[in-house]
Amino acid sequence: MRFRILGPTQVLLADGREIPLGGPRLRALLALLLLDAGRIISAERLIDGLYGERPPRGAANALQSQVSRLRQVLPAEHSPVEFHPAGYRLAVDPGAVDAYRFERLAEAGRRLLADGDWPRASATLREALELWRGPALADVLDVAGVPAQAARLDELRLAAVEDRIEAELALGAHAALVPELRELIVAHPLRERSRGQLMRALAGLGRPAEALAEFEDARRVLAEALGVDPSAALTAIHLAVLRGTEGPAVRGPAESTLPSQLTTFVGREEELKRVGELLGERRLVTLTGPGGAGKTRLAIEAAGRLDGEVRFVELAGLAHGSDVPQAVLSALGLRDAGLRAPAEPGRNAADRLVEALAERRLLLVLDNCEHVIGEVARLTARLLSGCPALRVLATSREPLGLAGEALCPLSGLTLPPPDASTLDADDYAAVSLFAQRAADVVPDFAVTAANVEVVLRICRTLDGLPLAIELAAARLRALPVAEVAARLDDRFRLLSMGSRASSPRHRTLRAVVEWSWDLLDDVERALARRLTVFAGGATLEAAGQVSGLPSAEFVDALSGLVDKSFVELTGGRYRMLETVRAFCADRLAEAGEADDLRRAHAAYFLEFAWIASDHLRRAEQLQWLRRLDDERDNLHAALRRAAAAGAASDAAGLVAALSFYWWLRGMRGEGARLAADVLDVLGTEAPAGLGEEFALCVYNASLGGAGHPPSLGTTQWSVIRSLDGPPRQPFLLYLSGISTGPPSGGAEHVDDLMRELRRLVGPDVWINALGAMGTGSAQMWNGQWDRARTALGSALDGFRSTGDRWGAMITLGALGELAAWQGDPDAASAYMEQAIGLAEELGSAVDQADMLRTRGEIRLRAGDLAAARDDFAGALLLAQRSGAPEFVSSARLGLAQVARLAGDLVEARRLGEEALTGGLTGWYVGEATRSEIILVLAQIAEAERSVVLDPPGALPSADGA
Repeated sequence: MRFRILGPTQVLLADGREIPLGGPRLRALLALLLLDAGRIISAERLIDGLYGERPPRGAANALQSQVSRLRQVLPAEHSPVEFHPAGYRLAVDPGAVDAYRFERLAEAGRRLLADGDWPRASATLREALELWRGPALADVLDVAGVPAQAARLDELRLAAVEDRIEAELALGAHAALVPELRELIVAHPLRERSRGQLMRALAGLGRPAEALAEFEDARRVLAEALGVDPSAALTAIHLAVLRGTEGPAVRGPAESTLPSQLTTFVGREEELKRVGELLGERRLVTLTGPGGAGKTRLAIEAAGRLDGEVRFVELAGLAHGSDVPQAVLSALGLRDAGLRAPAEPGRNAADRLVEALAERRLLLVLDNCEHVIGEVARLTARLLSGCPALRVLATSREPLGLAGEALCPLSGLTLPPPDASTLDADDYAAVSLFAQRAADVVPDFAVTAANVEVVLRICRTLDGLPLAIELAAARLRALPVAEVAARLDDRFRLLSMGSRASSPRHRTLRAVVEWSWDLLDDVERALARRLTVFAGGATLEAAGQVSGLPSAEFVDALSGLVDKSFVELTGGRYRMLETVRAFCADRLAEAGEADDLRRAHAAYFLEFAWIASDHLRRAEQLQWLRRLDDERDNLHAALRRAAAAGAASDAAGLVAALSFYWWLRGMRGEGARLAADVLDVLGTEAPAGLGEEFALCVYNASLGGAGHPPSLGTTQWSVIRSLDGPPRQPFLLYLSGISTGPPSGGAEHVDDLMRELRRLVGPDVWINALGAMGTGSAQMWNGQWDRARTALGSALDGFRSTGDRWGAMITLGALGELAAWQGDPDAASAYMEQAIGLAEELGSAVDQADMLRTRGEIRLRAGDLAAARDDFAGALLLAQRSGAPEFVSSARLGLAQVARLAGDLVEARRLGEEALTGGLTGWYVGEATRSEIILVLAQIAEAERSVVLDPPGALPSADGA
C-alpha cells in the first residue's frame, strides 16, 4: 500500500486503486499514525488528536473502537495497525508515505545543490515536489497538533521550490523562472530568497532596472509589514546588480580552506540544519561535545554548505594559547614581510587580524579549542567586536563562554529505540555509519537479520560515538563482528588502531578520553571518577550527597565537567557516556575509592526507595512513580551490588522498599530475579530483625515463578502474627493474601483476621482500606453479596481518600465482577470503565492486563464473544510483556472459553493446554487459575465427546463461563 498526506489523506493499493476511508475521525486517526509511521504513538496523543480538549467518557475505549474500524478498512492481509502497551503503531515502511519520501528527496536535492550538481538537483527536487496534490493534511487540519505539522511540511515544500529554482538558475533557465517567481512572491511577499532569485533571473536576462525595482518593492514591503530593512544577502544581490554583475554570477565560488574528506558524511542531518540556521542568525556558534562525537566533521560539512569565503584553523597541535593569533594569521595567508617587521608599540597579531578582517565577509572555523580555550575566547571576542562581517564557527569540548554565543551540543549518533524493529536498524545514523565503515574494510559486509542484533549491541555499547564506531568497524579486518561485540568490555584495548593519518589523540579511544581527562583539575577528576558509581545518571542532590565533596567544590566541579563535555545534563539528570564512564571507573578503582562510593550509593538509594514507597500510596503517586522510573537503574544497581557484597540488610531492604513499585510497573519478572538473588544471601530463615524483608523477598520470588523459595507458612496468619506493629511496607499484606489466599473457615475467620489486622495497624487508612477490600473479596466469593458490596464500598472510599489509584482500581474491578454476578451489566460496565481508566493512568501493564481480563470475563458471561475475545487478546499481550504468568494463563483460558462457545473446539483445546504452562504452582492465585483451567478442559472434552456422539447442532451455552 501507499499512503498520501500531501493533500487529502489517501491510501492506494499497489494497482493504484484508492481505498475508501470513511468519515473524518477515521481519516484523522490514520493521519496521526502516518505522521509517525513506524513509531509508537501514545494513546493519550491519539485521544487528544481525535477528541480535543474534551474527550468523551471512556475515551480509551472509543479510541480502541476507531482503531478496530481502521483495521477493518485496510486490507486484512496487511493489518499494519499494531497495539503496544505504550500506544499504537502503524507498521509500514516510512518510504510508503508520501511526506517521508518527499523529505528524503528534498534533502537529497539540497545536497546535490550544495555539491554543485545542478541537473541532478533539479530532477530530484522536481520528483519531490510532484508528490504534492494540495496543502499538506488538507482534510484533517482541525486535528490537534496537525496544523503545526502541516505548516512544517508546507515550509519544506517552499524551501524545496526555492532549491529547485536555485539549481535551474545555475543551469540558465532564467526566462522560464521569472513568471513562477513572480507568482511565488505574490503568495509569499516576505520571502527574501525568492526575491533575490527573481532579481538574479531578471539581471541574467539583461533587465537590471526591473531587478532593482524588485529590490525597492521588497524594501517597502518589509518596512511596512515588519519595520525592518532587507537582509544582508538580499542587499548583496542588489549591490551586484548595480555593479552590472549577471544574476548567476552573483553567487561566485566560495574561497575555502576546508580540509577535503575521504569518507562520506553519515547522519547529523538535524544538527547540520541547526548549525546552518544558527550561522544565519548568530555570529558565534560553538559545537560542543565529548571527544569522538564528530564535531570537526560536522563543522566542515556545515561550513562547506554555506556561500562565501571560509577559512579553517586547526588548533589541536598548538602547545600554548599564545600561538592562537598566529595560527589564525597563517590560515588567512597573512604571513608576509610586514608581519616580520619590528612591531609598533602596542600593536600585536590580534591588531593585525582586526585590520585584515574589518571589511571582510568571512566564516572563520576554529577547530579543537578546548586546550587553549581562554586565548581563543579572548581573540574571538576581539575579532567579533572589530569585524562586523565576520562569523565564527568553533568546535570545543566546552563553550567559549562569550555573550551571544550559540551552542550546538553533540553526543552520539541516533540509535534505534529498544522497541524498534531490527529490520529498520540501518535507517539510524549510528548503524548506518558502522555498516559503511565496515564495508570499507570488508567489502561484502552488510547489516542482515543474522548480525543486526550484534551490530546494535556494538553501536549502543559505544553510545553511538562516531569515532568509537569507526574504530570498531576497522577491527573487522581481523575479527568477526560477533567477536568485536564480545570484546567491548575491554573497549580501550580493542579500539586502539585508528587511522595513521589522524592526530595522535584521535587514533585510539583511550587517547580521545585521556585528552579530555588531562584538561580537568584535581577536584573535577575526583568528581568524574565518583560519578561512575551511578547507573542511568544522577540528580543534582544524589550526585552531591554520594560524591562526598564539599558543597562549593561540588557545584564548581560539576559545572566544569558539564562545560567540558565530560558530563551531559539532560532532563534534569547528569549522565556520562558509557565510554567516558568506563575510563573514569578505572580511575575510581586506581584511587581505591570504589567500595566506599558503592556503600554511599546504596545508602542513599535505600533511603530514597523507602521515602518513595510511602508516597506511592498517596495522591502524589504518579509523580513518585516517574521519579522511581528515573532512578530504576540506580536502585537495581544498588540492590545487585549489595547482594554481591553480602550486605544482606541493604539488599533485603531494597527489595522490601521496591515491592509496591515493581507491582505497579508490572516488573514481576525482574523483581522476582532480584529477590531470588537476595534470598541466596539471606538463606532459608529470616535473619534477626529482617522478618518483614525476608517475607517480601520470598513473595516476590514466588510470585514471579522463580524457583522454590522458602516457605512462610500456609496462611496470612503466619505473616500477620509475626508482626508486632504496622509493617513498614504495607504492600506485604496484599502479597501475602494473593500468595496464600483467604483464611479457611469462612466469614468468621475473615472477620477474625481483619480484627487482628486493625489491632496491629490502628488508624492507618490505607491498610484498613486494603483489609476492607480483602474482606469484601472473600465475602463475594462466599456468596455474601450485600456484605461484600458494603466492604468494597468502604475500601473504595478509603483508597480514594488517600489518593491511591491502584487500590481504587482493584476495588472497582471487584465491584464490577460483583455487579455482573448480580445481573447488573450496566453497573458492571461503569465500574470497569473507571478501573481501566485508572490502570491506564498508572501505566501499569500488569494491572491493565488484569482489568482487561476481568472485563473479558464479564463480557463472556453476557454472551458478547467478540468483545470478550478483544479483551482477552489485549490482556494476553500485556501479560506476556510484563512477565505475569498467572495473567498469561488466565487470558489464554478466556480465549479458550471464547473458542469453546464459538464451536471451535480444536482452538479451544490448544489454548486451554497452553494456559496450563507457566508459573502456576506454589501460590494461591496460580493454583486457583490452574484449577479453573482443568475445569474448562474437562468442559472442552465433554463438548468433543458430544460432537463425536451427536450430529452437529446448536452452539454451546455461555452458562458457567
